[in-house]
Amino acid sequence: MEKINIGVIGVGRIGRLHVRNLKYQVPGTKVLAVADIFEKSAREVASQLEIPIAEKDYRVLLENKDIDAVVICSSTDTHAQIISEAAQAGKHIFCEKPIALDIDKIDQAIAAVKNAGIKLQVGFNRRFDPSFKKAKDLVAKGTIGTPHLVRITSRDPEPPPISYVKVSGGIFLDMMIHDFDIARFLLGQEVVELMAVGSCLIDPAIGEAGDIDTAIVTLKYESGAWGTIDNSRKAVYGYDQRIEIFGSEGCVMVGNPTPTEVTINSAEDTKTDKPLYFFTERYQEAYLAEMKEFIKCIQEDTKPLVGGFDGKVSVQMGYAAKESLTKGSFVKITK
Repeated sequence: MEKINIGVIGVGRIGRLHVRNLKYQVPGTKVLAVADIFEKSAREVASQLEIPIAEKDYRVLLENKDIDAVVICSSTDTHAQIISEAAQAGKHIFCEKPIALDIDKIDQAIAAVKNAGIKLQVGFNRRFDPSFKKAKDLVAKGTIGTPHLVRITSRDPEPPPISYVKVSGGIFLDMMIHDFDIARFLLGQEVVELMAVGSCLIDPAIGEAGDIDTAIVTLKYESGAWGTIDNSRKAVYGYDQRIEIFGSEGCVMVGNPTPTEVTINSAEDTKTDKPLYFFTERYQEAYLAEMKEFIKCIQEDTKPLVGGFDGKVSVQMGYAAKESLTKGSFVKITK
């Protein structure tokens, strides 16, 4: 089978992670080019990882006939436009979340992909975490009977810079968007309405920027099951990522992985390692698995497991949460 030639657009933290995975751990691929608005960064990555082409303008990658697919890791405000242009250029597309913060732009990007007949996979990496995936499979097999309750905890070790908060779309569209997607994924069904509460308990500057740093969202599924998501921008003990699905015949839980499985017992207490510090460590396996899935979809001409519709629904849920926070009531999810 011929290698899939990849161009990576945006080589910040997540872009570099994908470049390394593609180059060293995803068979059947070649990273042919990288592009970044900061040309120095593109050239630095290309030099370090022996990538033939480094550009400032991503359009050069889209014009390159040898490139089969692009991985979009640039800033959120550029995603929809690059998706549309890449689709018109006939490139398969992997795009980090969200597709855009504007629903009309998301629709335009999805339409461009459909018209071009190419693949679009959205970067909801948590679906590919081995433990979360196993939990989903157990629920689908009926191991815990009929699902009644879902609990999702997601807490970061440190809040992002205020400059980022101002352009991120806020906690519901930046941080909780992953939890909205995993909530749908775990039960394999849609959320019909939700209610959000929250406040600023960590940094007043986040509130001054028009956002909150602590939130709880209650979800109502189409089956009548209920879910809760809690988010915090600061957990002093590390990156806290847990789920629980409770059903008529039992319960499945996923806890936090730690650097080692060592436990120390003494007369005073019992000690274990803290959770892994942040998302690049916690979800390394998931990032690798999602990229392998993307390449497999191209090679075998199959549909990506997480596509444009999933990218759109997660943003719609984010806006519903923002509306609910303002209204103080449940808000239906518009699809």
